[in-house]
Amino acid sequence: MNILLAVDGSTYTKKMLAYLAAHDEMLGSSHTYTAITVQPQLPPRARAALGKEVVDKYHAEEGEKVLSPVVKFMARHGVQLKTMTKVGPAGETIAKVAESGKYDLVVMGTHGHGSLGKLVMGSVSTQVLANCQVPVLLVR
Repeated sequence: MNILLAVDGSTYTKKMLAYLAAHDEMLGSSHTYTAITVQPQLPPRARAALGKEVVDKYHAEEGEKVLSPVVKFMARHGVQLKTMTKVGPAGETIAKVAESGKYDLVVMGTHGHGSLGKLVMGSVSTQVLANCQVPVLLVR
């Protein structure tokens, strides 16, 4: 199975990784794994003032901060992990990558906001579910 792990560096990512580690059928050499983190785009004025090179470097560094612990975790469990950092709206971007990359499953932690929280703040997991044709496993 080709599995996409959506990570953001939060405690919910850690819970998702713990879930994978506790379920042998989810974590093993028979699967391929890619971890994706999606960084929000900087405001247009900031991008213009900083320049493309500085902005690209910033996004790469922020992505590395999120992905590095996930790579180490998976390596401890004997799993090789591909990584990618994208920039844009998280939910839509994860869904697009899941479909275009022909993934069989998306696994992500969810913050578990209630209905009011989703209404006010939105939810990345809700956006992924709404925009993705690939099965999604939410770990809370």
